[in-house]
Amino acid sequence: MSTANTIIDTNFNFPGQQRVYKGKVREVYTINNDLLVMIATDRLSAFDVVMPKGIPYKGQILNQIATQMTAATEDIVPNWLVATPDPNVAVGHLCEPFKVEMVIRGYLSGHAAREYKAGKRLLCGVTMPERMKENDKFPQPIITPATKAEKGDHDEDISSEAILARGIVSEDDYKVLEDYTRKLFQRGTEIAAKRGLILVDTKYEFGKTKEGNIVLIDEIHTPDSSRYFYADGYEERQQRGEAQKQLSKEFVRQWLIANGFQGLKGQQIPHMSDDYITTVSERYIELYENITGESFIIADVSNIQQRISNNVNSYLSSL
Repeated sequence: MSTANTIIDTNFNFPGQQRVYKGKVREVYTINNDLLVMIATDRLSAFDVVMPKGIPYKGQILNQIATQMTAATEDIVPNWLVATPDPNVAVGHLCEPFKVEMVIRGYLSGHAAREYKAGKRLLCGVTMPERMKENDKFPQPIITPATKAEKGDHDEDISSEAILARGIVSEDDYKVLEDYTRKLFQRGTEIAAKRGLILVDTKYEFGKTKEGNIVLIDEIHTPDSSRYFYADGYEERQQRGEAQKQLSKEFVRQWLIANGFQGLKGQQIPHMSDDYITTVSERYIELYENITGESFIIADVSNIQQRISNNVNSYLSSL
């Protein structure tokens, strides 16, 4: 497995292309002010920092999980997706994104657990019950939105009250976002349970189409946007006060922390050997197979750029 056969950066020129947005992991091409071509690269981001090496097959894995999960929820929430002409590519309707991420948590984990340990009981305006242990289940899932900071790339916690007061989202639209978020999380929880997994927390992003319809955009229920636990042994681990067995990219964050990196100023990204990169790639394949219940089929990676170019151009010319 060679990191040479990864896709780290793209520089395509598709017919009707108007602009390109490069995020931490995805690159989005706008076509004729109508469609978005979203390419999932093999870049790995942790602590809001992009690692120097790509992870083989990661982009394909994220794109294919997101595609499957989008299809599995389209009966309850409309979405932006039109086609997936390549294993790394999703094509969808151009939307105006809402400037909030709808984070929903079923369990006291991750950021919520860190805030709780620091003595806080209010997260994004939502009260968390007393006497909870890390990874305990909330009585009901809580919605803890985030918004992009004015400066920098970090997300900031924000309450629904502040979202409305600052006019980030209208009250009517926000009610729809909350309703869709709860419905998606319920469906995601049911899908995970069938795979022997617990959907712990996740985030959803929404946009508005030209017609004014609110739709789900971006990835959904992937290991980059969600945290999963293995259901088997969850209760026993909680009772013994042990860490839960996770299915997310948390293992990368823990490795970085152990090697002295948390994205803070002055810290150096630790060297990732080819052996370690292979381990991460294998973990992503394991994530894919557990979340989807299917064997992972590796796409042709002999020339990923050319493959994507051929597939997307062929799709766009067929419209």
